[in-house]
Amino acid sequence: MLRVGFLVSGGGTNLQAVIDAIKAEKITNASIEAVISNNPNAYALTRARENNIDALCISPKTFDTRDDFNKALLKKLREYRLDLIVLAGCMVVLPKELIEEYRNRIINIHPSLIPSFCGTGYYGLKVHERVLERGVKITGATCHFVDEGTDTGPIIAQKCVEVLEDDTPEILQRRVMEQAEWIIMPQAIDDIANGRICVVDGKVKHIK
Repeated sequence: MLRVGFLVSGGGTNLQAVIDAIKAEKITNASIEAVISNNPNAYALTRARENNIDALCISPKTFDTRDDFNKALLKKLREYRLDLIVLAGCMVVLPKELIEEYRNRIINIHPSLIPSFCGTGYYGLKVHERVLERGVKITGATCHFVDEGTDTGPIIAQKCVEVLEDDTPEILQRRVMEQAEWIIMPQAIDDIANGRICVVDGKVKHIK
């Protein structure tokens, strides 16, 4: 059984998609052990509690130094003996030690087709604002492993979404979530839980 932990900052819509996929047995051989947020008011924590999942806040604001926060976060993740860490709207920069310890065991969902509209400053609604400003006709989402860069880790899956003429950033954001994010993240977790993917020479290989 793959022991999964989520790091979140906001509403937790991708968390909910994974919870629903586990209940529907679209994800097998995996369980969510904990949801950790840097934001005590994150609705993702409520989603976790409503589904009997451990939910806790570890905020940098409650520590004297960033190093103290990093150590506390890593200590808590170790306590849960996690096999996979999922970033779902997590707005905290992960410490290098965490990435090294969980190499190719941290995944993220990004609301664009990497390498387009990604990197520093491209997150949340801002991504969709840039897409509309550039007049792009096709966007989407990318699920990838996390490395030391920003949106630079090995790509697991991508899914395209059409951009419509009357889209606003909010409407486009919702469509990308519904038609891409909520599909490829659960699928990626299921693939990892059932040994269908691995990383070779910095690229994801799918095992049949």
